[in-house]
Amino acid sequence: MSPTLVRHQLPHSGSIRCDDPPAPDRSRRTRDWAEIQERMLLPLYEAAYDRLGIGPGTRLLGLGCGSGLALLLAAARGAQVSGVDADESRLELARERLTPEGGPEHTRLVSGGLEAAAPGDAAFNVVTAFHPVGCVSTVEGLTASLTAATALAERGSAVVLGGWGPVERCATAGVLGIAQQPADPRGDCAGGWPSGRDDLEELADRAGLRPDGSGRVACPFGYADPASAVRGLLSTGLFDAALEVTEERQVEKELAEALHPYQRADGTVWMPNVFRYLIARTR
Repeated sequence: MSPTLVRHQLPHSGSIRCDDPPAPDRSRRTRDWAEIQERMLLPLYEAAYDRLGIGPGTRLLGLGCGSGLALLLAAARGAQVSGVDADESRLELARERLTPEGGPEHTRLVSGGLEAAAPGDAAFNVVTAFHPVGCVSTVEGLTASLTAATALAERGSAVVLGGWGPVERCATAGVLGIAQQPADPRGDCAGGWPSGRDDLEELADRAGLRPDGSGRVACPFGYADPASAVRGLLSTGLFDAALEVTEERQVEKELAEALHPYQRADGTVWMPNVFRYLIARTR
């Protein structure tokens, strides 16, 4: 396996950020994402990989690969993996995971276009964009990124798009409302919830992809305590707009209050959620 990890500007979403916070906060939130939050999406990754039969012969490009958990799972199945993300600190963690020896010959961290992620002379045959979509800026940015990525893929390649499930089946919906209240004036998200019923299909259509099946996966968000829950949720990037207009302590206080109904007798926090994925094909 020779993973390729490339810095590439992607739209704001739950697993990547456009506007970086100061360096100490960025480093802390990167670690919180990798150590607390990223694993919450593991059932989504596994379900999509099982459905596609990811393994030897797979040449996978992960858009918004974050700190690399999804790539690591694919590589463990025998896939050749490449990843792009806008966040340098998350890419550094991804390199540590995928190439523990840290040798530069095993991975490349390059600032540039998606072409830098191409796996040699062969084209990709799987492209993933697991981070939830639904915000206007996310859809517009992802459409451009998917169009560029699929130009590097074989005809008929699988493209996996991920998103939140129905609001009534996601306990985290009410908690995310804390992020959207101060962010509303910016118009980042229409409708209040970061995913609609047909968002994935609409995104596939905009990117010129052909839908080829979908599924739903239970992805509960579970935390050891409320403090861990607050740190994990802040690491997603979904609260960055709120943090730009409100003091961090205030955001943390409101988050803790919103999480209170989901705290169990043993102090843990548990929020059942359903995520959705769409399998599409390049034309």
